[in-house]
Amino acid sequence: MTDTKTASGICISPDGSLPAGNDLPDVTLIGAAVLDVLARPVTQEVFTEGSASVKETRLAFGGDALNEATVLSRLGKKVSLITRVGDDEAGAAILRQLRSLGISGKGISVIPGLRTAVNIVLVDEAGERYFLTDPESSLRTLEPADILPKLEGAGKICCLASMFVSERLPFPEVTKLFRFLKDSGRTVCMDVTKRKHGETISDLRALLSCVDILFANAEEASLLTGTADPAGSARMLREAGVRCAVVKTGKKGCIVCAEDAFFSVPAFPDARCVDTTGAGDTFAAAFLYAWSEGYSLTDCACFANAAASTAVEHTGAVDGVTDPDKILRRFRAVRELPASILPLSSDHS
Repeated sequence: MTDTKTASGICISPDGSLPAGNDLPDVTLIGAAVLDVLARPVTQEVFTEGSASVKETRLAFGGDALNEATVLSRLGKKVSLITRVGDDEAGAAILRQLRSLGISGKGISVIPGLRTAVNIVLVDEAGERYFLTDPESSLRTLEPADILPKLEGAGKICCLASMFVSERLPFPEVTKLFRFLKDSGRTVCMDVTKRKHGETISDLRALLSCVDILFANAEEASLLTGTADPAGSARMLREAGVRCAVVKTGKKGCIVCAEDAFFSVPAFPDARCVDTTGAGDTFAAAFLYAWSEGYSLTDCACFANAAASTAVEHTGAVDGVTDPDKILRRFRAVRELPASILPLSSDHS
């Protein structure tokens, strides 16, 4: 029997299974790859005085998908990235970085004349960050044509790491993408950013029914669900069809809601926060690493919290995530902290 092709030209076997062979990556990330220009700590002084001295300015690699791919690669996973960049020096720098990390760049669309995204990241004294972005750059222009032809070689786990970032990825197109991935036996994951046009959980139901793991921070989840309670948001996302909803709660840790488990896990308590840029991406990547290794849901959450704690201790999205042994030590420490079991039924909320 020969392979067939979908309407998008994607090869699948007659039974809908993944292509044969051992060349598939473990994880494929889909989304943004950018350069970040960071400055910290930034105060109101720069806006009132016209200039200000800061402790540090630097250029770093960033973007949700590139950050997650970097962390997974450093943890030993075989990783591929699907994104778009321009044919400029910033795009060339990203391609060189991928090669240095051993991340497959076969899924990269290099678009002539497109500006590769260079974000300005202002980090305040508490480590919180504020972004200035170019809406006409590669960051906001990823589209189905950049993704669909690359899915034949996608990994067993696929994560759209930049939901709501590109205006050119409407919900119906993302839903089609996810359904193809589900039908071919892959684990489908989604890491959201802040909604852009008032979208709610009702607008996403068809899409959410295809999602195995969803990551959102408390604010992102609240905007979608309409509740300020992170646990309530996790439950509502699960009830909307997500197999496992994970809500990141910063220094409090995270909340996980799945079919037969609903709990919160505390963060690593002794992290020194310098810059929160990329902490959520590191969390998601580490959770997926643990998931792929067969960890329990509780241990996935503990491992993700441990990894995120290393990210916030350095300037730049993932520059602090270089020592797997350090993450393992912190993972063991977080496992010793008490998790809180939450009621699965909304009748108890």
